Amino acid sequence: MSLEIFPADTTAPDVRHLIEAHLEFGHTSYPNESCHHLTLEQYQTDDLLLFAAREGEVCLGILGLMRLDATSAEVKSMHVHDRARGRGIGMALVAYIIKHAEQTEIETLYLGTGSRDASAPARRLYERAGFSRCAPFGTHASSPESVFMSLEIRITE
Repeated sequence: MSLEIFPADTTAPDVRHLIEAHLEFGHTSYPNESCHHLTLEQYQTDDLLLFAAREGEVCLGILGLMRLDATSAEVKSMHVHDRARGRGIGMALVAYIIKHAEQTEIETLYLGTGSRDASAPARRLYERAGFSRCAPFGTHASSPESVFMSLEIRITE
């Protein structure tokens, strides 16, 4: 069966399960004041596009994109189901978001992730996708618990 990525239905039980798993991961890995996750309600706003990676009817991963302004966006809420890790689903989601950015004239993607060992796989994935460390962006403040990254998008005509 092949992996398909498309906009997520945030009311679908399997999507909500991954959102809740993402929130749980943050709260068990970092102090509360260092968790900058979206609330369940924020996943249902027009400001956030949440994408789901599905294999048939099963949601294996999610990744969001929140516009910051006309030319930049923040990557949000990457989470891959425990049983699907190591299969390239995270990289497929990131590649999808990058392609979406190219098509919607987003020039820069930003993200914030954790600095602890629990977030090391995510940092490596983003680095493999071309992201590099940057200063805090938007409303984010510098923190020893956070790593900020960005990627300049090459817009193709």
